[in-house]
Amino acid sequence: MTLLQVHDYGGDGPQLVLLHGYGRSLTDWDASAALLTAKHRVLAVDLPGHGRSPRISPWTVPTVVRYIADTLDAHGVPEAVLVGHSLGGLLAVEYARANPDRARARAAVNLDGFWWGREYPGAERAREGLLASAGTIAPPGYIEAQVVQHARFGIPAARAEAAARAAARPLPDGRWQTLPERAEALEILGELDRLGALGVTPWLAGIDCPLLVVQAGRRLSPAPGMEWFDEFSARFAREVSDALAALFRTRPTISVRRIDATHPMILETPEAVSTLVAGFVEGLPG
Repeated sequence: MTLLQVHDYGGDGPQLVLLHGYGRSLTDWDASAALLTAKHRVLAVDLPGHGRSPRISPWTVPTVVRYIADTLDAHGVPEAVLVGHSLGGLLAVEYARANPDRARARAAVNLDGFWWGREYPGAERAREGLLASAGTIAPPGYIEAQVVQHARFGIPAARAEAAARAAARPLPDGRWQTLPERAEALEILGELDRLGALGVTPWLAGIDCPLLVVQAGRRLSPAPGMEWFDEFSARFAREVSDALAALFRTRPTISVRRIDATHPMILETPEAVSTLVAGFVEGLPG
């Protein structure tokens, strides 16, 4: 049995389990979790190869879902609402799929967690950029650079620094090993390609538990030279939005919301995220 790193934020009430995005860690959830403990017991998990959780190979979605279940059992959490951001949002959906009787997955929340298949127009160029940065060794000024980058999103410096430090491993020479390391990063990207190739509607087929899907409602001006990626991601987001709107009309268990935030919403607007999650859970059938 492989157990993952967990932070138990405490609280009392319906249990929430928080999953972070690719290349991030459970520390991203600190601000939202502090708000959610008012009415919930809240735990956050470092995904395999991220934060302080062990590495695994191969990194596959079914294996990660099983490790999450084993970890929750070890912490006395037999049933929970899984809340995931980005990669964590995809995993929250897959956790619900693996537990259709709701004995484990009472409901799921996917915060901007969608991906494209390799055949999607422009996907290969996006993939090349991700591969170039996967599992790299970053220079000594990496943390400071992350704080500056996060400032573009209005994320406070202290929050950005804590999140950046938790998502990388310091090396003896002052440099930083970004996580996940390269071998796992390549496997994760392969899993994302596999799920993305299904398309939104087929991917969400068979998810019968209540599901809240939240899309980012704002976009930042693209960095110089990255205008192509902004156009690529904006087109993909519109197509996801159209597919979700159609599902919302025909699937009463699916709720769709937009939030006044960009993609890193759990760092940028933790108050708004926690309000959406708490409202959704409060409305679940008993």
